[in-house]
Formats: sequence, C-alpha cells, structure tokens
Amino acid sequence: MIKAILLDIEGTTTPISFVHDVLFPFARQRMGDFLKAHTDDPDVAPVLQDIADITGMPLTPDQTLAQLHHWMDQDQKITPLKALQGMIWRQGYESGQLQGDFYPDAIQNIRRWFEQGKRLYIYSSGSVEAQQLIFGHSVAGDLRPFIRDYFDTRIGNKREAAAYRSILESIELPGSEVLFLSDIGEELDAARTAGLLTCQLLRDTGAIPAMDHPQVSDFDAVTV
Repeated sequence: MIKAILLDIEGTTTPISFVHDVLFPFARQRMGDFLKAHTDDPDVAPVLQDIADITGMPLTPDQTLAQLHHWMDQDQKITPLKALQGMIWRQGYESGQLQGDFYPDAIQNIRRWFEQGKRLYIYSSGSVEAQQLIFGHSVAGDLRPFIRDYFDTRIGNKREAAAYRSILESIELPGSEVLFLSDIGEELDAARTAGLLTCQLLRDTGAIPAMDHPQVSDFDAVTV
C-alpha cells in the first residue's frame, strides 16, 4: 500500500518552461544587484563562502558573479547557486512579480491524495526555500498545507540511490510504501535502486522515455 508520494517539480508538477523561461532569467538578471546589496547579510555571507570553498580560492565580487553565471549557463545543480536563486525568487514572489505555475492535474491530485491520507513530499534540485515559494505562491493559492516536507540537493544528488535512502530514513517509511514521480529516467533508476516505487511523467516536455518504469501522461493516470 502506498502511504507517501515523493514528487519532483520541474516537468512533473510544473512546466519546464516556467523554470527555464521565467524563474532562471528572473534570478540571473537580478543576481549582480542582489549580491551588491546583500554581501554582508548573515544569510548570504555563508553562501558566498560555500562558493569560494567549491572553487578552491577566494573570489572577488566580479569573479563570484561570473562563477554563478557559468553555473547557470551549465544548468548546474550547485547548492549555493540554488540558495541564492531562492532568495531572489522570494523577493519576486512576495512582490507579486512571480506566481508559481502548475499543471492543473497536479493541483487536483495533490489535493485528492492529501484528502485520501497520503503523505506528500517534494524532492527537487531547487532549494527547499525555492520549493516552498513556488508552492506557497501558486496559481491556485497556497499549496503548502498539503506538503509534509521538502528535500533538496543537501540530502544528496537526485541521480544517486543514497539520496533516496536518506529520504526514506527521514520520513520513516520503507521504499515499498513510497511512490516517486519524476520525468527523468536517471532519477527514477536511483529511486528504484533505493527500493522506492516509481512512475515516469511523460508530458509534452521532451522527456526521454524510461521503459523500465511505469509511464503516464499526467497525474490523473497515476494509480495510488
């Protein structure tokens, strides 16, 4: 019996176009000004130190911005980059410039599964803060009450089984009772290796079919 559902965001609950065409450009355009205004902020300073630690050298402000832009261009899932993007997106959501986009079937079924007593969790490469923002400021209102907890790259790489084992330990359920929904085959492979049940979302996103996993076109077709 499935007791919990672990959800990816990009390409699963939310159109990839919203992330790549709205969120990413929004953060990139504002990153330089944000760093200038918040370099000494107690929430930002440790993130900047993380960037220096990853690169292995102290960086000037211009070098830091260039490194962040490079990671953005490569679509790298680097934790300090995701943290800074989340801070900028918070400003956008709170000002009303951003509103989280969701597939209608995702909204309907998140509510339905919650009402059925399923425990819902999110696992995304975006920071936990960014996840909470998109769910808290969605086109359908605040969806956070339906979500039990959130996980990001701090718990591990989404394409490595160890991350999913850590999630199972955190939520205190065996993998046989947890269904993971994602559009990415490598993520599904890692989750299955950790013992989770899996299902691939094949929306109109160009996702590569992972034939070893059950496949659906939307949440309405997911059997829980």
